[in-house]
Amino acid sequence: MAQGYNPALVEASWYEYWEKQGFFVADASSQKPKFVMVIPPPNVTGVLHIGHALMCAVEDTLTRWRRMKGYETLWVPGVDHAGISTQVVVEKKIMREKGLTRHDVGREDFVKEVWSWKEQHGTSIFSQLRKMGASVDWSRECFTMDEPRCKAVVEAFVRFHKDGLLYRDNRLVNWDCVLRTAISDIEVVDYIDVEKRTLRKVPGYKSTVEFGALTSFAYPLEDGKGEIVVATTRPETMLGDSAVAVHPEDPRYSHLHGKFVVHPFNGRKLPIICDAVLVDMNFGTGAVKITPAHDPNDFLVGKRHNLQFINILTDDGKINGNGGPDFQGMMRFDARAAVLKALEDKGLYRGVADNSMRLGVCSRTGDVVEPMIKPQWYVSCKEIAAKACNAVRTKELEIIPSQFEDTWFRWLENIRDWCVSRQLWWGHQIPAWYCTFEGDELKEMGAYNDHWIVARSETEARVAAEEKFSGKKIISFEQDPDVLDTWFSSGLFPFSVLGWPEATKDLQAFYPTTLLETGHDILFFWVARMVMMGIQLTGEVPFKQIFLHAMVRDAHGRKMSKSLGNVIDPLDVIHGITLDGLKAKLSQGNLDPAEYKTALAGLQSDFPEGIPVCGADALRFALVNYTAQSENINLDVQRVAGYRYWCNKLWNAIRFAMLNLGDNFIPSEELNISELPWSCKWILSALNGTVAAVDGHMEKYDLSAASSAIYSWWQYDLCDVFIELTKPTLSKGDSEDAKKLTRDTLWVCLENGLRLLHPFMPFVTEELWQRLPRAQEENSSIMLASYPTRRKDLDNEAVDAEMTLILSTVKAVRALCAACRVQPKQKPGGFIVTGDAELFTMFTDHSSELATLANLSSVNICNDVAELPAGCAVTIVNDKVSAYVMLQGIVDLSSELSKLLKQKDEESKKIEVFQKKISSQVYKDKASEEVQEADRARLAKMVGELELRVESIQLLQKLV
Repeated sequence: MAQGYNPALVEASWYEYWEKQGFFVADASSQKPKFVMVIPPPNVTGVLHIGHALMCAVEDTLTRWRRMKGYETLWVPGVDHAGISTQVVVEKKIMREKGLTRHDVGREDFVKEVWSWKEQHGTSIFSQLRKMGASVDWSRECFTMDEPRCKAVVEAFVRFHKDGLLYRDNRLVNWDCVLRTAISDIEVVDYIDVEKRTLRKVPGYKSTVEFGALTSFAYPLEDGKGEIVVATTRPETMLGDSAVAVHPEDPRYSHLHGKFVVHPFNGRKLPIICDAVLVDMNFGTGAVKITPAHDPNDFLVGKRHNLQFINILTDDGKINGNGGPDFQGMMRFDARAAVLKALEDKGLYRGVADNSMRLGVCSRTGDVVEPMIKPQWYVSCKEIAAKACNAVRTKELEIIPSQFEDTWFRWLENIRDWCVSRQLWWGHQIPAWYCTFEGDELKEMGAYNDHWIVARSETEARVAAEEKFSGKKIISFEQDPDVLDTWFSSGLFPFSVLGWPEATKDLQAFYPTTLLETGHDILFFWVARMVMMGIQLTGEVPFKQIFLHAMVRDAHGRKMSKSLGNVIDPLDVIHGITLDGLKAKLSQGNLDPAEYKTALAGLQSDFPEGIPVCGADALRFALVNYTAQSENINLDVQRVAGYRYWCNKLWNAIRFAMLNLGDNFIPSEELNISELPWSCKWILSALNGTVAAVDGHMEKYDLSAASSAIYSWWQYDLCDVFIELTKPTLSKGDSEDAKKLTRDTLWVCLENGLRLLHPFMPFVTEELWQRLPRAQEENSSIMLASYPTRRKDLDNEAVDAEMTLILSTVKAVRALCAACRVQPKQKPGGFIVTGDAELFTMFTDHSSELATLANLSSVNICNDVAELPAGCAVTIVNDKVSAYVMLQGIVDLSSELSKLLKQKDEESKKIEVFQKKISSQVYKDKASEEVQEADRARLAKMVGELELRVESIQLLQKLV
């Protein structure tokens, strides 16, 4: 074996071996109990980020654990076509390379470009999952736009329509003028709080655009005898105004109900409406303009009063013919400035004021979202949402942690119908065909909602159209060019990956799946939709349990953001990267100069030495161990590095075993527990307790507690105690029987310990397990070995209690020696004083173990303090036991006391200066909250160290 652990070497080839051997492939004909998960499909555009790493660590740990527990495990990998994200990436690519827009290229050629990009770059995330050790069944790998998934999407759409749950309607949607599509207001719209008049950059505009401004202007009354002043944050939309609404309790305007104002630019007469809705909406007295086609609130008023809905914008955000010839063709925010200028020229401008507002911005393009009326396809959600709620209430579906049940009910009990159509080119084209008939007054596609045919294919649609519209002459028959929301296809994922709608062997064997594990941030966007669609289309919940993990943040608790420079690439943690390397990656991004400066400062602050090589095992273990933080994980890379060093401890434990077991060692088939040395009985009992604890934690998905229990046993029981206790036995002239029993016990501990740890750290455990001698080659890999189970015959409460007291004594003695400045090589003599006969016997029996662990030359057991020689320091273990250490001739007490007093004075002065600095008002005003928090932690550490120094001084003063 190499002298030390090297993650790059250990993780180089095991995954390829596992995959080639087919260890990840599930057998649909197996009679074993099943454990089935689908991977939350990452975007095909994506690369592995830290959230994916957490998902992979948690899911693979659970999969490997269940596999070793004897389950037939299936973990299905896949990627999502990510409609908007992928289209944006490829649009930028062809603009960068060819200077063309997708409209220049044309739909057919553009889609070919996307497929080409997908084939070149779309599998990179799979190679990254392999580096993380994900034991997914690659033979069942899928893509949400491959042929079987396309068939499933079409079938689902057709069935929803047949069941009356899918319909088409003209409604107000969030519109992205860059993408020219409707977008969801709950997952792709970011809301920015604007407190006052603020200039912002908007894509496609050379100049900045003002937001947070409330502009007032007047509408003259039709009879010329007065005016009504209205205020708006979007002056350009007045080009599509249909009415003016006044508050019924406003004495200035309420008497004008039923009269008209005149639009200053197009001459339209706009009715004045005295509407109680303004009371319900908590408006103050006054008047508001009504623009039903461009405002969510006005949309409701417009429907109540049968107002004309005037859309003034083209799909790309330009003023159309409805907005007036003077403004036609202008970009909407250029039109804003033009409208204000025209109002001033007409003497109708009445001023502007600051106005706090929430601005909707598309997270994909940065475009300001525009409310617009558009015909779209909708899924009626009320009925299926009620079924999803009932599944949780009846415990047919369990949400873990249960605290998220409230979120589940809050979303689903207040759900709105789901807009599932998108005006994109990349995605599942909607399987609906529009019939235009001879004699139709309106010829544009979609003008009549009752002219649509939903079918599985064009052939099937034509047959249905001939039957439904018998006697009518169809002059055109076109498929809807829109595509489905990406969440529609991913909502089918738990059963489409198993072959649905076909009755495949996989579907029969593995559906419903066992568990859905994902981040709590997509509980509604994805998880709830899977449950609703699964119940409706298969009659069953798609999984029995939902396990939600936390969101990963940086070490300071901040959300990871490229602009802050705190985004962590998991591969950089696995392979390591220098600060210069991090800077180079940052410079390749598209941050503006101010963001780049902030991000660079963040990098230099958080990673001054770069990121050390940690390896996948250490990263996985750290992430899983962090999951006790149920809402957010504050990831500190140094903690990951700590687990990499811990892997070296495991490595050294196996090296020690290989050196001491001997070349011809063959493990005994069975241990005779009664014959084992005391320390061997204890470590096996401790192992047994850990096995039971881990099993219980894993059943509850408490991976943090399980990983902590394993770490504690390896670190504190096996390495720090048992291995140290074996050294005298294996190196001195103990009997061969004692050596054999100790070697057998050591092997049992290491072999079981590696199996216990394997689901969490697959690479290093496989490497080390393969090196251990085995009696027979039952399994070619640790991942096929059985998971350790509790054995009642190994429990030993008496020995556990004895060792607990021994270790308490060791801890007290070590603390005493440290306080008295005893160096490790000095090994003073020790004494135990107890008047309890049973404890006297116990300490006498195990004095050698106590001496070994406490680093003492010897330990004598006494009944009374009078038996002790002079020059001893004392520490109290408990009310029946005291421990003494002989310091005379070991430590120069006066000299050590002088050193400590000098150090205490120096540290006190440093603390005084530092306290004064961070208490000053200048510091509080200028230092960031992150800096202040770090300095408070530094002060607490300095004070803690000083307190320990004072304790040592007080102890030595008693002895001098």
